[in-house]
Amino acid sequence: MDVSQLMNIMWTMVAAFLVFFMQAGFAMVEVGFTRAKNASNIIMKNLMDFVLGSLFFFLIGFALMFGGDNPFIGTSGFFDPLSLDVAGFDALAPAVFLFFHTVFCATASTIVSGAMAERTSFKAYLIYSALISLIIYPVTGHWIWGGGFLSSLGFHDFAGSTAVHSVGGWCALIGASIVGPRMGKYKDGKPQAIPGHNIPLGALGVFILWFCWFGFNCGSTTAVVPELGHIAITTNLAACAATFVTLAFTWILYGKPDVSMSLNGSLAGLVGITAGCDVVGPYGAIAIGAICGILVVLVIEFLDKVLKIDDPVGACGVHLACGVVGTLLTGVFITKDGLEVVNAGLLEAGKAALSKLEFLGVQFIGVACVGVYVCIMAFIIFKGLALTIGLRATAEEEEIGMDIAEHGTSAYSDFDVKPN
Repeated sequence: MDVSQLMNIMWTMVAAFLVFFMQAGFAMVEVGFTRAKNASNIIMKNLMDFVLGSLFFFLIGFALMFGGDNPFIGTSGFFDPLSLDVAGFDALAPAVFLFFHTVFCATASTIVSGAMAERTSFKAYLIYSALISLIIYPVTGHWIWGGGFLSSLGFHDFAGSTAVHSVGGWCALIGASIVGPRMGKYKDGKPQAIPGHNIPLGALGVFILWFCWFGFNCGSTTAVVPELGHIAITTNLAACAATFVTLAFTWILYGKPDVSMSLNGSLAGLVGITAGCDVVGPYGAIAIGAICGILVVLVIEFLDKVLKIDDPVGACGVHLACGVVGTLLTGVFITKDGLEVVNAGLLEAGKAALSKLEFLGVQFIGVACVGVYVCIMAFIIFKGLALTIGLRATAEEEEIGMDIAEHGTSAYSDFDVKPN
């Protein structure tokens, strides 16, 4: 093993550790944006997303994602994923490649817990969390990153705007719509504000996520390459642009700059740039961030006021809307050099090169295929849980809080936590 390979391994492992720490960021955002009586329950769900995701992705999910070059699903390596011979193993030790993709899988699962917070049965959520690592994320991941049909078309999602974030976002949307809104959220058809109990904690989560996102995007090179600096710059500029635009937009819309929405704006920009951080330029990244900064506000408002879908943390607006739009905008703002990168991969695989318009069309096909599959599977899972063991907590459990009802403890035992 030469020095360059050792450096690649070291960098990929550091990036994977950063992506793992995103679990802490998501947990803090979700806890801060919801009520104190549900804090321990949210922490447990984020913890178990990683625990169950790691176990089931190792046993079956990784093989479905990387087990052979079947256009639709992996067919080998079950229960022994380290025996697989896939392209990523050429530059890395097999265990490094597996661990890196394990933390990505866990991230997709975690997105859902915030959208369904404060009223979802813990046991039902555990089953869902395991199933996304078994039959949702690995299948679409195979299409995009495992040699499936979308990669052969030239679909480009460098670090997961679609493969991770929109997958989690679609699941969040379906889950939140089936489980229904929290008690007291709507009165006479009008949404009522249910403020989060600790915005500074939510802000800490956003800062953690922003920091770790450099591992998420830069680490997706799985190699120490000169492009790392470019990826870091586009990632950061998109997040900054989105945050500033969201702040300005909410200032105009509400009369004052909204704190929680601005924090979601930061995440919106990060999600939006993740697909094309390697192939768009700095000004394209700023444009993508700015568009996502406005989009996240409009989508959160639309879901809340028009569709009556209760998403306590804005996960659908951040991860679904910006994941989809960011993937499509990659086709709009891709540079000439970036398109050459995409076409180089196609030509190496014996495929015809794409024009910019054709590339945009492929991006749309990829987004649509992933959306249809995930929505169907998520609907089957969540509806099946609702009709069998029950998806939603009882009214009494929701009233006293999921911490006491599900876990027999409070996150703030020395404080008077109000039940409402």
